[in-house]
Amino acid sequence: MTVDPATALPDVPALPPEPRKGLVALLVFDGLLCAILSVMFLGLYIGSVPFPITILLAAVINLLLVMAVNSETGSLRTAMLPLGAWLLGFLVCLAVGPGGDQLVMADWRILMLPIAALAPAGGYLFSARIKAIMQTTRPPAPQL
Repeated sequence: MTVDPATALPDVPALPPEPRKGLVALLVFDGLLCAILSVMFLGLYIGSVPFPITILLAAVINLLLVMAVNSETGSLRTAMLPLGAWLLGFLVCLAVGPGGDQLVMADWRILMLPIAALAPAGGYLFSARIKAIMQTTRPPAPQL
């Protein structure tokens, strides 16, 4: 069977798939959960030595969450949502805890937690934004 080129459908590129909103919401909730758990387990000790492994874990998890949301949606603005949820959870933990107790102790670890948890993901978002800007700008054509 032959197809008349005049009536054939043109080659239309496929649209990118829509982001799964449930998955994005779950990743944002994971950011909130990461903040609460990292504050709760910040006071770990091995013997008499502080062992703040949650600082490193929060940094890695936040970076992975931001990368996952960015790859799902393709939007850097949406990719910032897990960091916003993490920051909201951290601020709630600073204010109150269960039963009116405070989860946060006055220590160097509580100062390191937000810096270390937000810096790698912020660096990733910054570099992705610079890359997007560089791809949209093209060098001028050489004139002869």
